[in-house]
Amino acid sequence: MNSRFPSSLKALALIAAVVLPMLPALAQAERVKDLVSISGVRGNQLVGYGLVVGLAGTGDQTSQAQFTIQSIRNMLSRFGVKVPDNINPQLKNVAAVMVHATLPPFAKPGQNIDVTVSSIGNAGSLRGGSLLMTPLTGADGQIYAMAQGSLLVGGMGASGQDGSRITVNVPSAGRIPGGASVERQAPGQVAVNGQIQLNLNSPDFTTANRLVEEINRNLGEGVARAMDATTVAVQGPADPDRQISFISILENMEIKPAEAPARVVVNSRTGTIVIGGTVRTLPAAVTHGSLTVTIKENPRVSQPAPFSQGQTAIVPDSTIAVEQATPRMFKLDTGNTLDDVVRAINAVGAAPSDLVAILEALSQAGALRAELIVI
Repeated sequence: MNSRFPSSLKALALIAAVVLPMLPALAQAERVKDLVSISGVRGNQLVGYGLVVGLAGTGDQTSQAQFTIQSIRNMLSRFGVKVPDNINPQLKNVAAVMVHATLPPFAKPGQNIDVTVSSIGNAGSLRGGSLLMTPLTGADGQIYAMAQGSLLVGGMGASGQDGSRITVNVPSAGRIPGGASVERQAPGQVAVNGQIQLNLNSPDFTTANRLVEEINRNLGEGVARAMDATTVAVQGPADPDRQISFISILENMEIKPAEAPARVVVNSRTGTIVIGGTVRTLPAAVTHGSLTVTIKENPRVSQPAPFSQGQTAIVPDSTIAVEQATPRMFKLDTGNTLDDVVRAINAVGAAPSDLVAILEALSQAGALRAELIVI
């Protein structure tokens, strides 16, 4: 027993030395269904025009939204109610809205889908309203669903007689969960002559090649081929009854996607900066200083001399001060990781706007091994 015990320890150590380095690679593998979409399997956008009724005086001001009055006249005429032409209904509990939804792939007649309702007039709030029956059409003009129901509005607003008002979130839009009933199935085709096209969500030649190798390794050589960086064509069974199980096998395969390209994305409107984990730098020394200009007004009162018949006047007195912070320099070495870059910039105390200027300067100097994208 004693003589075999050390051998067992050596065996365990050997297994650990072989398996443990493989664990990170296995942990990074992702399912194919999370990386691709199947050509022909997609949602279809639907849109419609309707009326929301039952509002508590927060509807469209019909004196300004003439299309709301026209819609009300047309709706009432369908029920045999004739509104005289010389009468202009002043309704405050009706709002004209646009209704939109996404028809999921393979949705069958009788199923329900969620819809979003948005005011297109000057309604103050849709809270408490109900959408009347509204047909939803696709891009081909065909009706695919009918929407109707009570709205769920997350926002609210209140106003006073003096014109002051407060608004929380957006009360002029709401949703109706399951508010539309599918009336027509959208056309779609999963496979053409048994061929299934897998489209990568993030086009990449390396990922496409790894996907082809994994499919051919499991299902046979020549089953899959890469058409470009986005599309992988897979030859499946011609029998439609077997295509579902075949696609299920494809979706549950796992591959290790390629690393994302090195990018730095800057949102100029919000000041948001996202630096990818693969961003690297070349040797560079960076210094950045900011200039602060302060203008202070000290108005003085000029009092005229006695019996001079002068007038008291206010004389402006402006003081302008310019202050420039002492810049500190930091150094970036070759192959710095994302952590190193962020740590070095934070050490200088750079604000987001300063960070944008530093990144742009590094890119212009050729020291930033990444694509700088400003949106």
